[in-house]
Amino acid sequence: MRHVVILGLSLLLTVSGMNTLIAADKAPAAKAAQQDDPIYTPPKKLTPRARVGGTLRGTEGNEPELVALVPDHVGLTVKQTPTLNWYLSKPTTYPLRFTLNDTQKIRPIYEGSIPTPTEVGVQSIDLKSLGLTLEPNIQYRWFVSASPNPESPSRDVVAGGMIERCEFSECLTITPVNLTCDPESVRTNALIGFWYDAMGCVCSLIEKDPKDQSLRRLRAALLRQVGLNGVADWDLRSIQSSTK
Repeated sequence: MRHVVILGLSLLLTVSGMNTLIAADKAPAAKAAQQDDPIYTPPKKLTPRARVGGTLRGTEGNEPELVALVPDHVGLTVKQTPTLNWYLSKPTTYPLRFTLNDTQKIRPIYEGSIPTPTEVGVQSIDLKSLGLTLEPNIQYRWFVSASPNPESPSRDVVAGGMIERCEFSECLTITPVNLTCDPESVRTNALIGFWYDAMGCVCSLIEKDPKDQSLRRLRAALLRQVGLNGVADWDLRSIQSSTK
């Protein structure tokens, strides 16, 4: 009977995200799973093949590789000015550009250069600093591109994804979106399907404390769930490098 109760409570935790319902002394395994294994729940309405790029081919080529840290469908946010994250595989001197498109319009909402990162790894684009605001219930496409030859756009290295802002009144979930930024809010927001809020938070936490191994594992676990294994492996290698 004890095992049945523990299993039932663990399933309730997975569905509702209400980890306070399980006492640590009665369900240590379920609590550990909640803490160590974030679960991303995609939206019910999926737009497949929404990600541009997304795989790492290795380090043999001369060109840098860009990866948008997004699922291969429209990711959700509740924020008007979320942070977008992407990965750079190697140092580059190529000029970089950021583009934001409203899928209902022809011309980009924004297109402009962004600073070239001084280090490889995960990078961020703060829409607020660019004066950009997402309207609710509109799907946007965004891209980061590196230009080996500005006169030949066909050679650009491009990565991107799709994002949609969902207002509180229209995003009815069992667990409300957690607008704080800590490891628990990352798990909560991923569980209820708000990818950009979960990923944006964990990336900002790692930026503040890049040697925190638990944060690296948290991000790697989320990345694997949307098929970004190459970037997840980079995160885990970063843990090994910091411990040597």
